[in-house]
Amino acid sequence: MLELIEQMNRERRGTLMESLGIEFIGVGENWLEAKMPIDERTMRPGQLLHGGAIMALVETVGSGLTYIGENLEENHVFGIEINGNHIRKAQGSYVIGRAEFIHKGQRTHVVAVNVTDEFGNLASVCRITNVVLPKSSDHK
Repeated sequence: MLELIEQMNRERRGTLMESLGIEFIGVGENWLEAKMPIDERTMRPGQLLHGGAIMALVETVGSGLTYIGENLEENHVFGIEINGNHIRKAQGSYVIGRAEFIHKGQRTHVVAVNVTDEFGNLASVCRITNVVLPKSSDHK
């Protein structure tokens, strides 16, 4: 599993994930975790973690969980819906998003993502729906 995490972190180079400092930190049976710093890249005025940065973390880890089990040479993975409730102010120097499957169908995956702060406090409760489409169905 360590090799998978290393590969996923290599693939984030030159992307929004790298710009925001998001890195994958753990993976297991039906779950994936990523960490994001709370710093000048991810804060809004007032020195608070930006809600958009949280949603970027959610999209990253939630879609990443779907990517793990798919043949990406044959399929595309797209997030088609995302929502979140911000529960409390995230404190400390980082947050962790943990994605777990709610539903894993052949074409749609519904993923719950809880975002906790450095101290384990729940900051946001989110959900993303991903669709898996064969590349052969591409239309131009």
